[in-house]
Amino acid sequence: MSFRVDVWEGARIALFSLKSNRLRTVLTTVGIGVGVCTLLAILGIIQGINHSFSEQLSHIGANTLQVSKFPWTLQGDWWAYRNRKDLSVDLVEVVRNGSEHVLAAAPVFFQQGEGLFLERRMGALTVVGTTPDYAAVSSFTVSSGRFFTETDLDERAAVAVIGAELVRTLFAGINPLGHRFLLEGKSYRVVGTLEPKGTILGENQDMVVLVPSRTFLAHFGKRRSPNIAVAVDSPDNVLTVQDELTSVLRRARNTPPGTPDDFAINRPEQLANIYAQLTGALYGVAIGVGFITMLVGGIGIMNIMLVSVRERTREIGIRRAMGARKRTIVLQFLMEASCVSAVGGTLGTGVGLGLARTVSFITPLAAAVEPLTVVFGVGFAAMVGLLFGIWPAARAANLDPVEALRHE
Repeated sequence: MSFRVDVWEGARIALFSLKSNRLRTVLTTVGIGVGVCTLLAILGIIQGINHSFSEQLSHIGANTLQVSKFPWTLQGDWWAYRNRKDLSVDLVEVVRNGSEHVLAAAPVFFQQGEGLFLERRMGALTVVGTTPDYAAVSSFTVSSGRFFTETDLDERAAVAVIGAELVRTLFAGINPLGHRFLLEGKSYRVVGTLEPKGTILGENQDMVVLVPSRTFLAHFGKRRSPNIAVAVDSPDNVLTVQDELTSVLRRARNTPPGTPDDFAINRPEQLANIYAQLTGALYGVAIGVGFITMLVGGIGIMNIMLVSVRERTREIGIRRAMGARKRTIVLQFLMEASCVSAVGGTLGTGVGLGLARTVSFITPLAAAVEPLTVVFGVGFAAMVGLLFGIWPAARAANLDPVEALRHE
């Protein structure tokens, strides 16, 4: 009898046995399905968050830097950062001339504010004071009208470029260009609107109001430390520019030799590295939970298969007496165990994907499962069945045919 025939015969008998013991099959399938469902639901959410984070990080730009008083990731004594000297607008020119690879540099001031137009009021606005170079540094794109100019900056003009959410909500049904609105009690004329951007790293980019930096300082106060946004000519030159700017900024701020930098140069890559560390821990937890649930499901399969061997001892004896090889018996029980696991894995995959999608619909968490993850889930479930079916299959194959025939 060839191996192919053994496989075919083993599969046929295995399926017949599963069909004959429906309740046992269902319970075993549920056990392994819960494990796969749990694993894929967690992985789906993590992969969705990864995709969303990568997409949001791409909007920041791989060829940008931000010079600021505080680093994006605080390590050590917070008061040491707090006591640093504030950055000044004069440093923008230092940064702009600090490297041949710098394309543009712009100061950036932030303020939370409230907008009022007619009877409509809109809070939680992010007011950004900057210069015309910000158009080249940021990923904002003007959809209509214009960005403010050097003339607007010099004359401290009360002009604003507004985000898409203000257009939709504050100026609903009205073309905002040329209209005036109140921003924290000060009147501004809208000269441009921005393309929608959505949320990036938890911040709604469509609720932004861009105004000239000198106007911003006149209206909101001059005692502020700006960030300096920098555009680099190529992502390959970002690290070079960071080193060059570190040297010129230390000289410009009279930082004594041997002392730490009293400023921070932040890169989007740093956020990606921190995020990778966090998601690495989440992946470890997901894999740990998955293995535990798979172990429980595998033990359930092994117990059920041992019961099946005991119940079918006489059948095994008859088959051995009629010439069936040990290999045939082993294949039969291994295929029975792997079939149960594969079915449970398939059902668990479907439920896990559905659960991940449900979580993405009812919460801000995204969910996206890669095709290879689905294949891995089903394949891993079948592998668990094979591994935990080896002992019962070996016991069945090693039964003494004579003693098996005597079994009642």
